[in-house]
Amino acid sequence: MNTYASKLSIKAWAEEDRPREKLLQKGRHALSEAELIAILIGSGNKKETAVELSQRILASCSNDLNRLAQLSIQDLMKFNGVGEAKAISIVAALEIGRRKKETAAKPKEKINSSKDVYHIILPRFEDLPHEEFWIILLNKSNTVISINPISKGGVAGTVVDIRIILKTAIDSLASGIILCHNHPSGNIQPSEQDIKLTRKLKESAMMMDIQILDHLIITNTQYLSFADEGLL
Repeated sequence: MNTYASKLSIKAWAEEDRPREKLLQKGRHALSEAELIAILIGSGNKKETAVELSQRILASCSNDLNRLAQLSIQDLMKFNGVGEAKAISIVAALEIGRRKKETAAKPKEKINSSKDVYHIILPRFEDLPHEEFWIILLNKSNTVISINPISKGGVAGTVVDIRIILKTAIDSLASGIILCHNHPSGNIQPSEQDIKLTRKLKESAMMMDIQILDHLIITNTQYLSFADEGLL
């Protein structure tokens, strides 16, 4: 007789004990590390539920997530019931966790001048053969909340929707916006359209209690700041 024949599968557990249902009902903090991994792999093998398999994987690493993160896809596939897809899911999830920790450790960038803006945004524009429009969202202390692409165009220009810019800023609870776009031609002088767009955005943003702090025109080697030039 198979001693595992009477073993309950996860589907037969009480609903509040199933990892996915438990997460929905009690929140992610209520789950053990084995239960979280079980959600990633979805199923176990003929002898183990997904949770039991996850417990065994963790036990092989002394229940140390840092050691688990060092396992390769091939290492994980040595466990019965873990194929390539499941191993990839585990490795990807742990890599996201590592990157989150790395991001949290980095201090948020603060904008003190147009030069700060140029150095932050230049990597997005370097060597582009076409125009792109980006915005930098800031909080009240001029710390960067996010850097967002708005539109992509051709060599001569790109279409910018003011509503998208304002919605992005409102959704992020931003207090200030810095507008940035490149001129692939290398000419940093603003066009009449650039000036009109900036003024229109400034007026519209003021109604939302959001400031347009600057607008930079970027090339590979130089930039023009509307704030520095008194064009805002």
